[in-house]
Amino acid sequence: MQQSPPRLAADTLRTLLTRYRAGEPLSCEPLSYGLLNHGYRLATTRGRFFLKHHLDADPADPAPLEQRHRATARLEELGLPAVPPVADGEGRTVTVVDDRCYALHPWIEGRHWHGDELTAAQCKRLGSLLGQVHTRLAEVLPAYGTGPRQAPESADPAETESLIGELLERVRARPHRDGFDELAEHRLQERRVMLRTYGGSRPDAGTAPATGWVHGDFHPLNLLYRALEPGRPSEPVAIVDWDRLDVQPRAEEAVRGAAIFFVRPDGTMDLAKVRAYARAYRCCATASAAELGAAVHRVWWERLNDFWMLRWRYQLRDGRADPQFPAAAALVVWWTRHYERVRDAFCG
Repeated sequence: MQQSPPRLAADTLRTLLTRYRAGEPLSCEPLSYGLLNHGYRLATTRGRFFLKHHLDADPADPAPLEQRHRATARLEELGLPAVPPVADGEGRTVTVVDDRCYALHPWIEGRHWHGDELTAAQCKRLGSLLGQVHTRLAEVLPAYGTGPRQAPESADPAETESLIGELLERVRARPHRDGFDELAEHRLQERRVMLRTYGGSRPDAGTAPATGWVHGDFHPLNLLYRALEPGRPSEPVAIVDWDRLDVQPRAEEAVRGAAIFFVRPDGTMDLAKVRAYARAYRCCATASAAELGAAVHRVWWERLNDFWMLRWRYQLRDGRADPQFPAAAALVVWWTRHYERVRDAFCG
């Protein structure tokens, strides 16, 4: 169930709008509760805005957040649909009020489209867009970080085995089990067998594809389309939520994005659309087939060992990710059975 952030205090809102010279408030509507931020839709005498409260930003040092904002501004200047926040009279994009960091963004009208709603041509343009993001980020961000670094080590199956045991205990201890709990127990037991079967497939250290600056969270909910006519999406008008901008293996972001955009409710992937997307990405990002192949293997292994949705439910008592679990869990099984077909779709 989606939660909403707390309502914004009137004094805080007026302070923010005064800072950005954004007019007088007419309405302030809390939006869905995010893990890294709270969001509010504002209407003022000078227009409509999206106000973001960054939960993870350090109010004593907002510089890293402002660096991300400058990066999105440069990307917009280079023609990408990155929408930077509003700057105040001093050029600052972060305002600290009561030890909380806020940023004000223009409101972008649009909607999200899943991969099954995109044509083959639009899948190609999606892959090209991500390739351009990675290429342009390399141009605009060298001064904002230490540059490429070694990718994190892949998941340890022994640690995953321990986590599976803990989660199974929590599932079985629930006094009133429901259908989700039954599915979770089944998938945990299934994954334990799979890990024992494929434990020798852990990616070797040093086999990660090339690292570089990435969006960090490229998926349908962070891409806005404006519909040209009913039922048909236009070109993307905004890539939003750059909170996880970081240096990571670039091709892995391409694979993760495809595994979200093109997964079907039954846990299979539309490999024809994946192929169109991946070919366009490789062309625009100048990424080799070998680079995508390494990324496919590492992301597959990551998914095989990943239980963040169940950790949210059973450890944090947070059910926001529950609706995503059935397809995501089924995808791991399907991907394993069709590993070579999936790899060929990304690399062929």
